[in-house]
Amino acid sequence: MSAVKLNQSDVTTQEAAKLLGISVTSVQQLVERGVLVAWKTQGGHRRIPREAIDALKAERSDLLTDRSRSAPSSTLSALIVEDNALQRMVYEKQIASWDIALETRFCENGYQALVEIAQRKYDILLLDIVMEGIDGYEIVKTVLANPDLRHIDIAVLTTLSREDLDARGGLPDEVLFFQKPIVFEELRGFMRGCAARKARQARVASPA
Repeated sequence: MSAVKLNQSDVTTQEAAKLLGISVTSVQQLVERGVLVAWKTQGGHRRIPREAIDALKAERSDLLTDRSRSAPSSTLSALIVEDNALQRMVYEKQIASWDIALETRFCENGYQALVEIAQRKYDILLLDIVMEGIDGYEIVKTVLANPDLRHIDIAVLTTLSREDLDARGGLPDEVLFFQKPIVFEELRGFMRGCAARKARQARVASPA
């Protein structure tokens, strides 16, 4: 097999992780799933074309519209990661009925979620744990490891019981747990609490 000629714009896995704002493990999984194109040097080192990274970032760049950029600072932004289409519809319908200033975005898998989080700093992250490929644990780990994302309120929405989660290593203390089927009044209370804190922060930040 002939060697692939190194392009100066190609980057290492570590560099790709930094550019995308995700973990090295996540980049490796994206490559293994074919989401990111990559090749190996004769020494076995993985290289990723910069163009592939830019394309992946551009895929989700529509999130940063003028409307979202100019949204009131007191409006919450929530990212909901759920691989079940019917469940996403249920969430959307329930949340739309709440009297909360909330801007929501849905992702159907962990790959989309990691790119989404890298593109925009959300206030709230609601996610399933059991998903193919990059699961909820990997997403939580990535968010909590990034100092710039520590402000995000995270809650998992899962069919797993607390005992099941503990058997898998548990959840960090700062991550809330809601078991499916979701009691939406409880989830609404959590979201209202986040909204109240966001509003207080906006008042403090605004000049008198």
